[in-house]
Amino acid sequence: MKLDMFDFHLPEELIAQVPLEDREASRLMVLDKESGKIEHDVFSHITEYIKPGDCLVLNDTRVLPARLYGSKEETGAKVEVLLLKQEHDDVWETLVKPAKRIKEGSTIVFGDGKLSAVCTGVLEHGGRILEFQYEGIFYEILDKLGEMPLPPYIKEQLDDQDRYQTVYARERGSAAAPTAGLHFTEQLLEKLKAMGVHIAFITLHVGLGTFRPVSVDHIDSHEMHSEFYQMTEGTARLLNEVKGNGGRIITVGTTSTRTLETIASGNDGVFKEASGWTSIFIYPGYEFKGIDAMITNFHLPKSTLIMLISALAGREHVLHAYETAVEEKYRFFSFGDAMLIK
Repeated sequence: MKLDMFDFHLPEELIAQVPLEDREASRLMVLDKESGKIEHDVFSHITEYIKPGDCLVLNDTRVLPARLYGSKEETGAKVEVLLLKQEHDDVWETLVKPAKRIKEGSTIVFGDGKLSAVCTGVLEHGGRILEFQYEGIFYEILDKLGEMPLPPYIKEQLDDQDRYQTVYARERGSAAAPTAGLHFTEQLLEKLKAMGVHIAFITLHVGLGTFRPVSVDHIDSHEMHSEFYQMTEGTARLLNEVKGNGGRIITVGTTSTRTLETIASGNDGVFKEASGWTSIFIYPGYEFKGIDAMITNFHLPKSTLIMLISALAGREHVLHAYETAVEEKYRFFSFGDAMLIK
């Protein structure tokens, strides 16, 4: 399949720059994956589309305030560091700008010396291996000195960093938020539980590769980035019971979807306790083995995310829904509106 088959026109003014004051107030487009029928609603009414006995699967990853601003110890030159992946202990794979300033052996100082890092390895495309040095607890220092690594299409500063976290975020390790979950409040989740809807949690730490554009003309040549996931035995047991009782598995976001499909596709549709790294690439032609429905945001043209939802609802249905969203002035991307594919 050609990359251009997943393109659509998106006016720049529809890219949401800030979150709504009320998380539940986003608009909701409901897309029937079989017929292509579209309904327009608000997210607070999601309770009308989920039935008792269904299971909502949420990604409980927590975004690290992973962007740090420091200076090179030897010269005082300004340096920006983005934490990508913890290799072990205090050693991290990072992205450094401008990378040419930091060579092996260079030291970067942050926050008047509260934190420092020595470069122990040089990677491609600005990548650097840094070993951090500090007194105290690393994550507490990071909370004080770091900034949220907002996606490149968001130009506004975020006044409240918690608005780029889901209300149920708990497992530190993401470079980006699982943004479909940003619409939920604790009150809405409690309302769903009271209805008899099951709530399950998985973890997938979102990497910055999620924002990397597809650079090949034929999508089957694209190589997905790898991301760490985890499912507990309790979650696996609950999902199998829901399926066995005829309930639907409804994932919140592409990250939850990729995790469930990674596990189900390796176990003949059965969920099992599992953890590891997934680079699953889902695009039209893929046969879903784990999920029945999905809540997601509106994605970038020609992205792997729009390919994934096209696999679930059909490319023609999805592109028509996106054309409708543009006409109706829905808000797009991380802080934008939501879609339920059922």
